[in-house]
Amino acid sequence: EDGVLAGIHFEGPFISHNRCGAHRPDLLRDPDPALVRKLVDAARGHARMVTLAPELPGGLDSVRMLADLGVIAAVGHTDSDYATTLEAIEAGATVATHLFNAMPGIAHRAPGPIVALLEDERVTVELINDGVHLHPSVLDLAYGTAGANRVALITDAMGAAGMGDGLYPLGPLQVEVKDGVARLVEGGAIAGSTLTLDVAFKRSVTVNGLSLSQTVESLSATPARLLGLSDSIGSLETGKLADLVVVDSDGYDLVAVMRRGRWVLGGDTFSTVKPA
Repeated sequence: EDGVLAGIHFEGPFISHNRCGAHRPDLLRDPDPALVRKLVDAARGHARMVTLAPELPGGLDSVRMLADLGVIAAVGHTDSDYATTLEAIEAGATVATHLFNAMPGIAHRAPGPIVALLEDERVTVELINDGVHLHPSVLDLAYGTAGANRVALITDAMGAAGMGDGLYPLGPLQVEVKDGVARLVEGGAIAGSTLTLDVAFKRSVTVNGLSLSQTVESLSATPARLLGLSDSIGSLETGKLADLVVVDSDGYDLVAVMRRGRWVLGGDTFSTVKPA
């Protein structure tokens, strides 16, 4: 409500038990439209996106309802097949939540949700480029199919982002971070990431060989457009908020950050630049 965050993404509880990842199975629910609507209403207008498994009872009806409410319906943590995913897209689903992760893979006779989500131009696909969730060639495949204007680079980060190795809580669950990789203490499932977007930017350019314009589009312009915020953020244009991230030209490491016209990090390096 203070406007610091763009909104709320409910990643669950309407997801598949078979693909629940670091979610507690006993808290999962079928996406009954009345229950989904109750959760959206509880957000007091700040619900931006709901990730659900469309194959579950009520899934497709909930996708339609979310689309009617102007809330993004995302397909993720799902055991959906190709045909059901196509139905979800036709019903109004427009996002693939961390594509490839927590969903069936591609098989030669069972393309599954990945192919359905990649091939439809109405769908934006999220990718976690931390070197753990996706092999670089898989990220290259997604870019080659969808293009930068349909890829949103995300972190999927939990509370250990920017911190060192150790034990961290994830709701009621315990997570161990080792060598920067977050896994549940019980079961060993990957529990989100410790990724920050400056690292995702650097990997995309230096490891995947993406151009600066492709990477910036996926980090900034595409998510802003998806969330309906491109009139104020997502690109450097007159009249938009002066939100800037500066990286150096050698290793693409973070140098400075400006938020709404004021330097919050490294501003002394750019003393000649006056705030907007």
